[in-house]
Amino acid sequence: MTVAAHPQQVAGPAPATSGRRIAGALLHDKAAILSTAFLVLIVLMAVFAPLISAITGHGPNDFDTAAVNTDLGGVPHGSLGGISADHLLGVEPQNGRDILARIAYGARVSLLIAVAATALTTLLGVVLGMLAGFYQGWVDQVICRVMDFLMAFPALIFMIAILSSLPQGNRAVLLVVVISVFGWPYLARVVRGQTLTLVNREFVEAARASGASTGALVFKEILPNLRSSLIVMTTLSVPGYVGTEAGLSFLGVGVAPPTPSWGQMISSSVGWYAVDPMYFAIPGGFLFCTVLSLTVLGDRLRAAFDAGEAS
Repeated sequence: MTVAAHPQQVAGPAPATSGRRIAGALLHDKAAILSTAFLVLIVLMAVFAPLISAITGHGPNDFDTAAVNTDLGGVPHGSLGGISADHLLGVEPQNGRDILARIAYGARVSLLIAVAATALTTLLGVVLGMLAGFYQGWVDQVICRVMDFLMAFPALIFMIAILSSLPQGNRAVLLVVVISVFGWPYLARVVRGQTLTLVNREFVEAARASGASTGALVFKEILPNLRSSLIVMTTLSVPGYVGTEAGLSFLGVGVAPPTPSWGQMISSSVGWYAVDPMYFAIPGGFLFCTVLSLTVLGDRLRAAFDAGEAS
C-alpha cells in the first residue's frame, strides 16, 4: 500500500509577497542601488548637518576671510575653489563660507520642503480625487473644474508672482503651500480616474451589498488598490519639487538668505563662473545628482510594481 506524502513534505516554497518581489527587483538593479546609496548620503548629510559643522569647525554662515584672497577680489586660495583639508569642498568667494556646511544645511532645506510639499500634495490629491471618483455627480464636476482652473495656469510664473507679493515670513512654509496648491490637481486626476474604474468593480459592489459603510468602501476596498500608483507618483514628485524649490530660490523668491539653499548658491555663483567654476559645479552637481537619483529610483520602482502586477 502506498503511503500518501504529508502535505508539508510536498508543498513547495511559499510564493514571495509583492513587497519581497519588488525589493528583490530593486536589489538586482545597479542603477536603483546607486541612486539609493546617493540619496542615503544626502539624507545623512541633512540630518547630521550640525554634527558636520561641529566636526569641521565651520558653520554655514561663518566667514573665513583667511581662505580667500582679498587682493584678488575675494577669490578662494588654491586652484579648486579653496578645497583643502580645512574646507573639504572649498569656500565661497569673498566671504569664505564653507561650502560643505552650506551643502549639508541646503540639503536639509531642500528635502524638507520637497517632502512636505509631496505629503501635502498627496493628501489633497488623494482626498479630492477619491471624492470626485467615488461620489461623481456635482461633486465630481466641482472638483474637476477646480483642477482644470489650476492646471490652466503656467504654474512657475504664478508661483513667482505669488511669492514675490507675499511678505518674507517663513519662506519654507510659503513654498510648501504654493507648490502644493499648483501640484495636487495632477495627482488628483490620476486618482479620480482609477477610483472611477474601481468603484464599480465586483469586490466593491459585494462590500456595498453586505452593508459596508462609505468609509469602509473607501479605506478598505478602494484605497489599498491605489497603493502602488500612489507610491510611484509620490516618488516621482519629490525630484520635481526639489528642482522647483531650487529654481524659485535661484530666482530670488524662494528661501531667503542667510538660510542655505542649493538654488541660492547656484544663483550666487553666476558672477564667478570664470574665476571659480567649482563654486557653481559643487552645488549644481549635488542638485543634479539628487534629482537624477530620485527620478531613477522612482522609475525603477514603477517598473518593479508593473512587473509585480503582471506576474
